Amino acid sequence: MDTRTYMEDNLKVIATELPVNAILHFWLKAISPDQPGSVSLRNSDGKFGEVQAVNAEEHSFRIYQIFGGGEVECVYDPAMTSLSVAYWFTPHDVLETGITVLHTNPANEAPDLPHGYHFRPPFGWMNDPNGFGRFGGRPHLFYQHYSHGRIWNNMHWGHAVSADYLRWRHLPVFLFPSEAVTVRPDMRGGAFSGSAIALPNGPGIRVFFTEKIAERTPEQEIQMTATSGDLFSAGAAEVLLGERPDGEGLTPDFRDPYVFRGPDGLWKMLLGSQSDQGGVILLYETEDGTAATGWRYCGKLFVETQYRTTALECPCLLPLDGDARNPATRWALIYGLMNGEDKDTGRRNLTMVDVGWFDGRHFAKEFGRELDFGTDNYAFQAFVDGDTPVGIGWIGNWADTGPAIDFPSAMSLPRTLKIEDGALLTPPIQAAESLRGRMLDRTRLAAGQSVALPHGAVEILFDLAEPGAHFRLELEHPETRLALVQTDEGIEILHDNGKPGPRYLGKGARGSRFRVFLDYGSIEVFVDHGRHAATKRISGFEPIRAVKLQTDAGMLQRATLWEMRL
Repeated sequence: MDTRTYMEDNLKVIATELPVNAILHFWLKAISPDQPGSVSLRNSDGKFGEVQAVNAEEHSFRIYQIFGGGEVECVYDPAMTSLSVAYWFTPHDVLETGITVLHTNPANEAPDLPHGYHFRPPFGWMNDPNGFGRFGGRPHLFYQHYSHGRIWNNMHWGHAVSADYLRWRHLPVFLFPSEAVTVRPDMRGGAFSGSAIALPNGPGIRVFFTEKIAERTPEQEIQMTATSGDLFSAGAAEVLLGERPDGEGLTPDFRDPYVFRGPDGLWKMLLGSQSDQGGVILLYETEDGTAATGWRYCGKLFVETQYRTTALECPCLLPLDGDARNPATRWALIYGLMNGEDKDTGRRNLTMVDVGWFDGRHFAKEFGRELDFGTDNYAFQAFVDGDTPVGIGWIGNWADTGPAIDFPSAMSLPRTLKIEDGALLTPPIQAAESLRGRMLDRTRLAAGQSVALPHGAVEILFDLAEPGAHFRLELEHPETRLALVQTDEGIEILHDNGKPGPRYLGKGARGSRFRVFLDYGSIEVFVDHGRHAATKRISGFEPIRAVKLQTDAGMLQRATLWEMRL
């Protein structure tokens, strides 16, 4: 169904063909506080409806249902009304068809990136993945979202659904900040990160999230819950935990509820905070089979003292190599080190993963490592899909982004987690191979020649004759000097944009098989089937234009380059 936008007597007209029972979502605001902003709805018979907003500080959300369908025109005066976003959908098939975006503006429109294959929102800002799971037979991804610009502001939850974790359909915005927060774009809070579970007594989901209101006392951050029977719209949210546990010396940080089944069959909840001992993960549990009530504090599951964080964020705990009820099953505890720093390399906000055993109350660590030495795989959230642990992270890092920086929001490639020969592997999901299109090269890269790229979306696969063999993969970018190298120190992403920065070094890593995924604004590296991984965001939307691989004589066995596409 085509959409046309044009001007008519100083009015902007958005004309589209709508099916029966379409629902329109608008975000609009008044240009002046003296006169409301409005969008009129008209068809061949004339005007039949209107939505208005009196707020001149922030866009207000409005809904209109079109029962009859047919050609509809949305009309407004740009001198009096700012329209940020408009989209439509039909409730009976939205999970199969998604939303249709009618309007964005230069501040929030999605970039046009030919063949880009990482998940991006249809408009606006995105950060942490939330509520990642399989519901109603499909993978769902919720995420931190602000609709009206590509810069962080008061948080909503965006939403998408997929069949394969790679090709996503955008769904209506799922969670909204409280009305007290949405009246102005002042970055006071909103619906922060959380998780989701399937409703145990029928179809639908229950979501858990942190509500933040910066000036609220005594608790800026509290835990909320809401349910959805139709899998795309949330009911009214209710308070789940209204205060931090007493006597633990916690800062006001109290956020990111992750809910999962423990080995004892009870629902468990992890929350991130900071204590006088260090960054901390708190453990709660409930005997309520619906997870809606009865949550009690069990204690500190984990305290991190090495990196001097301001808080641990986005904790996640899941079984790796067996049934959760089996005491021998190992679990992965994943968490972000908010403002923590690795002094040797200068990298900040690392994401860590510890592997060990969880008995329902205590976690016994066997070993641990960085999840991703490139640092730009933050807020990683995972769950067990059938018998396969699957996770996804935000390609971003609060060390080099924030409320004043506009950059391309994207999620990492989904990854599996598994134990092999006593090591944790985090390779991309097997379906990532379905993104390969035309083979671009299998001889020139191996011969040390430069290979031009047709666009910014490619995969490079190469094998070395010996683990740890030195190489340099040059990545020609118009704004940033980029390379991937292996030296005696380890594997490193060299990133030089003319400013002092950290070293993205996997110290001591010695790899022989490399998969390198290039996309607009990012590089992801998987070494030896995910034994090591690195993700680095690249500023802006300019693609890498050419690649060149250099190795010691006789050390390169093969190199292949694919064009990627969704």
